[in-house]
Amino acid sequence: MNEGLGLRILSEIMAWDDDQARREFSWLRLMSKLKYDGYRDFQAGMRFIESLGTWLQQFDPAERRTAYEFVRRSLIYVGQGEMNRLVEQFYPSVVRERIISMVAAEKAIPRYRVLVDSDAKEAADRLRRQTLFMGLSDGARIDGIRHNNVGILTNEQFVLATQLDEDKWQDLVDDLRKELKDPDAQFRLVYLIDDFVGTGTSFHRWNEKKGKWSGKLSRFKESLENVVGALSGKHVLSPHWELCVHHYIATDAGSREMVKRVEDAKVSLKTDGWTDTINFSFGTVLPGDLPIDKSPAFYSNFIALTQKYYDPTIQTEHTDVGGVEHLGLGYGGCALPLVLEHNTPNNSVAILWAETEGGEATPAMRPLFRRRQRHS
Repeated sequence: MNEGLGLRILSEIMAWDDDQARREFSWLRLMSKLKYDGYRDFQAGMRFIESLGTWLQQFDPAERRTAYEFVRRSLIYVGQGEMNRLVEQFYPSVVRERIISMVAAEKAIPRYRVLVDSDAKEAADRLRRQTLFMGLSDGARIDGIRHNNVGILTNEQFVLATQLDEDKWQDLVDDLRKELKDPDAQFRLVYLIDDFVGTGTSFHRWNEKKGKWSGKLSRFKESLENVVGALSGKHVLSPHWELCVHHYIATDAGSREMVKRVEDAKVSLKTDGWTDTINFSFGTVLPGDLPIDKSPAFYSNFIALTQKYYDPTIQTEHTDVGGVEHLGLGYGGCALPLVLEHNTPNNSVAILWAETEGGEATPAMRPLFRRRQRHS
């Protein structure tokens, strides 16, 4: 749709006078170009202004101002530039710092001496190559990490998933030993990487029905034991290997709860060959007061919309894992006003991302930033 036509239609939907229309058009044009038009899951031929107009029409005329003001004042949109920056900083700010700290401790020297002491520098270079990077989802941006660290990390240190077959594990360790010219070389650090953690349940949770821990961590552990065990895990991973879990973005509650769950499961996780040490890191942790239900007085009118314009068909067995049945405030009741440029988290308020046909007693839900569903 022509931008000018889209803005005129939006002005009619919102019943703006000329002065207000000029002010809002200026903001809409700016934000569309800088951020919102870059959202990956807009349908073909549609961009932000068209999506906003369609989204606003699902509300009663008297409610549209509340919905628009939420987008105008409260929406947090993490664009491609911000995500790229978090990916760029992952190695120098997280991985390299851990390598330097580990070598300094092993050599009993201050951190600042690691890169000027020849023996320590050699140990740091070796440990860097003994680090393996694995993606927990397509949001891990493995290609971005690899691109930003050409000449520092090798292609043979990256895999796109955590559940590998025997041949792949064998290839990884063979490449490691060939490059280090050491037939006994082993991986000492394994990084599991993902884009976002809201509640932490998809990474690690207790499954009441199965009576055991479930999630991405458990699946990685099972795969590791089944496949690497067949290759003799002690020869692939160092006896004192460490697992590092990194998310580019985390909610305040999710970052703490995920660590707590893993600590609670420490005894049950411990098996022969499994690591004693699991480290967590985050590119950025969102403010603790970001969820809109932390300020109910300010967001009361918008929260009412999340309850009124709701179709329970968006609830599934996967969303039930979050512990909250009604998803008006998002998976796990996280109540986030958050959109990521490559996908909208289901932890965000459902009215932003849900798309349904509705029924006789329920309204159809029209998304502003339609979500591409992926289950854990």
